[in-house]
Amino acid sequence: MTPPGTFDLLSTDPSTRARLGVLHTAHGLVETPVFMPVGTQATVKAMSPEEISGMGYQAILGNTYHLNLRPGADLVAQCGGLHRFMGWDRAILTDSGGFQVWSLGRLNKIQEEGVVFQSHIDGSTHFMGPKESMEIQRKLGSDIAMVFDECMPYPVERDYAERAVARTLRWAADCLEQPKAEGQLRFGIVQGGVFEDLRETCARELATMGFDGYAIGGVSVGEPDELILKGIESSIDALPEDRPRYLMGVGVFGQMVEAIARGVDMFDCVLPTRVARNGTAYTQRGRFALRNAVYKEDLRPIEKDCDCYACRNFSRAYIRHLFNTEELLGIRLLTLHNLHCYRRFMEKIKAAIREERFQVFREEFKRGYSPVLKPDQTWHGDE
Repeated sequence: MTPPGTFDLLSTDPSTRARLGVLHTAHGLVETPVFMPVGTQATVKAMSPEEISGMGYQAILGNTYHLNLRPGADLVAQCGGLHRFMGWDRAILTDSGGFQVWSLGRLNKIQEEGVVFQSHIDGSTHFMGPKESMEIQRKLGSDIAMVFDECMPYPVERDYAERAVARTLRWAADCLEQPKAEGQLRFGIVQGGVFEDLRETCARELATMGFDGYAIGGVSVGEPDELILKGIESSIDALPEDRPRYLMGVGVFGQMVEAIARGVDMFDCVLPTRVARNGTAYTQRGRFALRNAVYKEDLRPIEKDCDCYACRNFSRAYIRHLFNTEELLGIRLLTLHNLHCYRRFMEKIKAAIREERFQVFREEFKRGYSPVLKPDQTWHGDE
């Protein structure tokens, strides 16, 4: 059996830095490039684990911050770990909680040892640092544990960014010293805000520590797309070629295509499930608001040529009706479709890399994709 942490780099596109790989984990293979659905609180919203695995997903996310507050890492451990607790037998990546402490924790106070913060649930006071984050993730038993880092806002002053990067590097080293679950991998996280030299320095320092993989963090926190891409470019050259690279919290199709062209292997985002709950459908050509009145009598499936359960069995008119009558099935069907759409999109990307035509795919995508589709644009499918 290939040991967890082995990353087999299978091929690289000749015209870009896009690449195919396989990451071995304690709970199976993860083929890259990969999009991972977010299951923050031990569930991908509205979906069962069987439905997620049935679509072909090999990895999902859980979150250290949320799971430690509810139901608690000790309870999850008593239940046999996160995999058994939620009934998922494939790979799980757990975020360290650093982003949530920054974005959700009220009145958080950053110290050299970690962060004091108030729970977004009941206002109770908590502390989390490298030791605490890694201990929680050990109890959860995830396959990939992210190091505890300091995610900085946008915009941010240079001196603050310098201090945050220094803390992130100290905390990363501390995380490596903590015990881990059997077979658990640990990923370092590159920070640096919009300062390219700080990102490069952070990446180089992390690379010397010998992590199992590396994430590019602190992006998609309010900055424009061009700065997200610069954040990738200034980080990735200093990261090892033989380790997976993970762009945290990014899941817009166009952003993923450009990140893959620059050598990124892994992604996660709440978008496909979050917008489904608001009645928005993804397609291979863009997304549209299915709740709009124009679809009231539309007898076509959500997307042409889609073979998901929702598209094989139901019309736009029916799913729109479910949303208007607040029936939960509408959310389930649209979530299922959106996740299926993301899975199809990643399979197309992998096929393009395998066949050495990713640059052609990239150019065709730019010409044919519209972030928001008008009603007359929603039926082009794969034409």
